[in-house]
Amino acid sequence: MLNTRKLAPGQKGTKKLHEQFGDRLLCVRYRYDDLLQKRFKTVELIVEEAAWIPPSAPFAANTIVGLRVELAEAELQRKVKQAGGKWNPARRLWEIRYDQAVKLGLKGRIEKPKVSDNTNRQGF
Repeated sequence: MLNTRKLAPGQKGTKKLHEQFGDRLLCVRYRYDDLLQKRFKTVELIVEEAAWIPPSAPFAANTIVGLRVELAEAELQRKVKQAGGKWNPARRLWEIRYDQAVKLGLKGRIEKPKVSDNTNRQGF
Protein backbone atom coordinates (compact mmCIF):
# COMPACT_ATOMS: atom_id res chain seq x y z
CA MET A 1 0.00 0.00 0.00
CA LEU A 2 1.27 3.45 -0.90
CA ASN A 3 0.81 6.22 1.67
CA THR A 4 1.42 9.77 0.47
CA ARG A 5 2.31 13.06 2.09
CA LYS A 6 2.18 16.27 0.01
CA LEU A 7 4.24 19.32 0.96
CA ALA A 8 4.27 22.86 -0.39
CA PRO A 9 7.56 24.55 -1.31
CA GLY A 10 9.31 25.97 1.76
CA GLN A 11 7.92 23.40 4.21
CA LYS A 12 10.26 21.14 6.15
CA GLY A 13 11.42 18.41 3.77
CA THR A 14 11.34 20.63 0.67
CA LYS A 15 14.03 23.24 1.33
CA LYS A 16 16.88 21.65 -0.69
CA LEU A 17 14.55 21.00 -3.61
CA HIS A 18 13.23 24.57 -3.40
CA GLU A 19 16.83 25.82 -3.58
CA GLN A 20 17.46 23.53 -6.57
CA PHE A 21 14.30 24.27 -8.59
CA GLY A 22 13.24 27.68 -7.30
CA ASP A 23 9.81 29.01 -8.25
CA ARG A 24 9.28 26.14 -10.72
CA LEU A 25 8.68 23.78 -7.77
CA LEU A 26 4.96 23.26 -7.15
CA CYS A 27 5.02 20.48 -4.57
CA VAL A 28 7.00 17.61 -3.10
CA ARG A 29 5.39 14.26 -2.39
CA TYR A 30 6.69 11.57 -0.11
CA ARG A 31 5.28 8.14 -0.93
CA TYR A 32 5.73 5.22 1.40
CA ASP A 33 5.41 1.60 0.29
CA ASP A 34 4.86 -0.80 3.19
CA LEU A 35 5.48 -3.92 1.11
CA LEU A 36 8.75 -2.76 -0.42
CA GLN A 37 9.70 -0.86 2.73
CA LYS A 38 10.77 2.13 0.67
CA ARG A 39 10.17 5.86 0.65
CA PHE A 40 9.91 7.69 -2.67
CA LYS A 41 10.33 11.45 -2.98
CA THR A 42 8.76 13.02 -6.08
CA VAL A 43 8.49 16.61 -7.24
CA GLU A 44 6.00 18.47 -9.39
CA LEU A 45 7.64 21.15 -11.54
CA ILE A 46 6.50 23.87 -13.91
CA VAL A 47 8.22 23.12 -17.20
CA GLU A 48 6.40 25.57 -19.44
CA GLU A 49 4.39 28.73 -19.05
CA ALA A 50 2.12 30.12 -21.77
CA ALA A 51 -0.80 32.51 -22.06
CA TRP A 52 -4.19 30.83 -21.89
CA ILE A 53 -7.72 32.11 -22.24
CA PRO A 54 -10.31 29.91 -20.54
CA PRO A 55 -13.08 28.72 -22.85
CA SER A 56 -16.33 30.59 -22.55
CA ALA A 57 -19.41 28.85 -21.25
CA PRO A 58 -21.36 27.10 -24.01
CA PHE A 59 -24.55 28.87 -22.91
CA ALA A 60 -25.42 32.13 -21.19
CA ALA A 61 -26.29 31.63 -17.51
CA ASN A 62 -30.00 32.29 -18.03
CA THR A 63 -30.37 30.05 -21.12
CA ILE A 64 -32.86 27.22 -20.69
CA VAL A 65 -31.25 23.86 -21.45
CA GLY A 66 -32.59 20.32 -21.64
CA LEU A 67 -31.38 17.95 -18.94
CA ARG A 68 -31.45 14.14 -19.06
CA VAL A 69 -32.54 12.59 -15.77
CA GLU A 70 -33.58 8.94 -15.68
CA LEU A 71 -37.00 7.92 -14.40
CA ALA A 72 -35.47 5.99 -11.48
CA GLU A 73 -33.52 9.05 -10.30
CA ALA A 74 -36.35 10.47 -8.20
CA GLU A 75 -34.05 12.28 -5.75
CA LEU A 76 -32.22 14.00 -8.60
CA GLN A 77 -35.54 14.94 -10.21
CA ARG A 78 -36.57 16.53 -6.90
CA LYS A 79 -33.36 18.58 -6.80
CA VAL A 80 -33.83 19.72 -10.38
CA LYS A 81 -37.42 20.74 -9.62
CA GLN A 82 -36.33 22.66 -6.50
CA ALA A 83 -33.77 24.51 -8.64
CA GLY A 84 -36.57 25.71 -10.93
CA GLY A 85 -36.56 22.89 -13.47
CA LYS A 86 -39.72 21.92 -15.32
CA TRP A 87 -40.52 18.61 -17.00
CA ASN A 88 -41.14 18.88 -20.76
CA PRO A 89 -43.13 15.81 -21.80
CA ALA A 90 -42.80 16.59 -25.53
CA ARG A 91 -38.99 16.56 -25.35
CA ARG A 92 -38.96 13.95 -22.54
CA LEU A 93 -36.41 15.89 -20.50
CA TRP A 94 -36.14 18.49 -17.77
CA GLU A 95 -35.71 22.13 -18.74
CA ILE A 96 -33.64 24.28 -16.40
CA ARG A 97 -31.42 27.35 -16.51
CA TYR A 98 -27.84 26.57 -17.51
CA ASP A 99 -26.34 28.14 -14.37
CA GLN A 100 -28.59 25.99 -12.16
CA ALA A 101 -27.61 22.82 -14.05
CA VAL A 102 -23.93 23.66 -13.50
CA LYS A 103 -24.55 24.47 -9.82
CA LEU A 104 -26.15 21.03 -9.37
CA GLY A 105 -23.13 19.38 -11.03
CA LEU A 106 -25.19 18.16 -13.98
CA LYS A 107 -23.28 19.81 -16.83
CA GLY A 108 -22.56 16.40 -18.37
CA ARG A 109 -26.28 15.61 -18.60
CA ILE A 110 -27.18 18.65 -20.69
CA GLU A 111 -28.76 17.62 -23.96
CA LYS A 112 -26.96 19.10 -26.93
CA PRO A 113 -29.25 21.25 -29.08
CA LYS A 114 -30.39 19.42 -32.20
CA VAL A 115 -29.38 21.07 -35.45
CA SER A 116 -31.76 20.57 -38.28
CA ASP A 117 -30.25 19.00 -41.39
CA ASN A 118 -33.40 19.85 -43.31
CA THR A 119 -32.39 22.18 -46.12
CA ASN A 120 -34.77 24.07 -48.31
CA ARG A 121 -34.20 22.27 -51.60
CA GLN A 122 -36.73 23.30 -54.16
CA GLY A 123 -37.27 20.97 -57.06
CA PHE A 124 -35.73 17.95 -55.39
